[in-house]
Amino acid sequence: MLEILTASLAFFASLEVLIALAVGVIAGMIIGIIPGLGPSVGIALLIPITFSMSPAAALIMMTAMYTTGVYGGSITAVLCHTPGTAASAATTEDGYELTKQGRGMEAISVVTVASVVGGVFGAICLILFAPALGRLSQMFSALEYFLVACFGLLVVSGLTGENRAKGIFMALIGLLIGCVGMDSITGVSRFIFGQLWLEDGLDSTPILIGLFSISQVLILVDRLISGRGATIVDDPAAGLQGKRWEKGLTKKLAPTMFNSSVIGAFVGFIPAAGASIAAWISYSTAKRASKTPEEFGKGSIVGIAASEAANNAACGGAMIPLFTLGIPGSPVTAILYGALLMHGLLPGSGLFIGEQAPLTYAIFIGFLLANILMGIIGVSMAKQLAKVCLVPNSLLVPIIVALAVIGTFALSNSMYEVIIMLVFGLIGYLMKIYDFEPAPLVLGVVLADILEANFRRSLILASTRGGLISYFMQRPISIIIVLIIVMFALVPVIMKVMKKKSAA
Repeated sequence: MLEILTASLAFFASLEVLIALAVGVIAGMIIGIIPGLGPSVGIALLIPITFSMSPAAALIMMTAMYTTGVYGGSITAVLCHTPGTAASAATTEDGYELTKQGRGMEAISVVTVASVVGGVFGAICLILFAPALGRLSQMFSALEYFLVACFGLLVVSGLTGENRAKGIFMALIGLLIGCVGMDSITGVSRFIFGQLWLEDGLDSTPILIGLFSISQVLILVDRLISGRGATIVDDPAAGLQGKRWEKGLTKKLAPTMFNSSVIGAFVGFIPAAGASIAAWISYSTAKRASKTPEEFGKGSIVGIAASEAANNAACGGAMIPLFTLGIPGSPVTAILYGALLMHGLLPGSGLFIGEQAPLTYAIFIGFLLANILMGIIGVSMAKQLAKVCLVPNSLLVPIIVALAVIGTFALSNSMYEVIIMLVFGLIGYLMKIYDFEPAPLVLGVVLADILEANFRRSLILASTRGGLISYFMQRPISIIIVLIIVMFALVPVIMKVMKKKSAA
């Protein structure tokens, strides 16, 4: 192993590889900031450019763009209530509240450090445990994917404060919206009302941008018209006077970042789960474990550290089944799979032995270095990024709308996506007025296809194995996941009983 890693470092003596690493980091941050684009679009655009590049330079640049693209989406989530990617939506909950409190620079610093910690943890897992964890992911079937999605949906109960009924209702609406389009198993069209463009379903990205970005634009316009504020915060300069990293913050956030990194890497390596589910699970777990859960959703530093460590750790976890088994579990890893084949690398055990092993580990080390470089750039630019709160709303609003429209249109070169975004922007604005959280609806849309398709596949598999109960009892991993779900659901009930006893 040590010999292979030493041989891998030789790749970084090449100027081409170093330039590719720097370009991947910077381009990933930029493309992540633009709502709707994200790393999947960025990597797809890179593929034609990398034809003439060496495999090491090309794949290091793409994997660097992957992790920094997720981080870039969190910058606008914190500063403008505009998550660049679905994985950054959880960060919006507390990040924007901190910006409104004049703590934008501190929030960006915490987001950067947490992203680096999660990304480095995911990279270490990738380097040390890829073959072993790859074999573990082979043990997951449709039933396990379904149960993981159920666990993600259970997280909704921790995102809606005291009124959980509203959260569950919005999650169910999200699941219903996710059913629009052609059935993936039977091929039957559902809820398309004669509109052929709906057969592909409603993409979660325009919905996400509409609910978070356009709804916030309407709020800023309302503040501007009513004269209640010309900028995001009442005293914009106050946010630039604070420290990037307060004393004692490391001790406060270290346990959360470590726990969230573990959760993120584990959820990430499960195909079809993804960084967004990892972020919400970690956010909800941190809220349940916190001594001050009432701060979450109102500007909790711990909340943004939890979601950011998880979504970047999930990037490293997602690449484990890709490289070891050739199983792409997300759109980004599916594009990376094509890039691997294009450069003559066939995913599987062959990548970790013989002549291809140094190249494989060079890609992993490049992924690790990309996270470190991302941290250096992010922390050094925190004050400059935080200056977005100085921008008048009259300028900020058209910039956000323009970026949202460009990013949404670029998804499929269709104005229908832009219309969907605008409609859900209005819905999101009404939801905020009537105190409904947008997060459960987004999570429901994201999980709908995973839940439905894998549940039906499980029923098909179970029919040949004595029924669903018998099939479930034959799968130890499913039993473990169900026990975790039950424990997660019972924790708030037990804590409530304990509080009543202590009060009595």
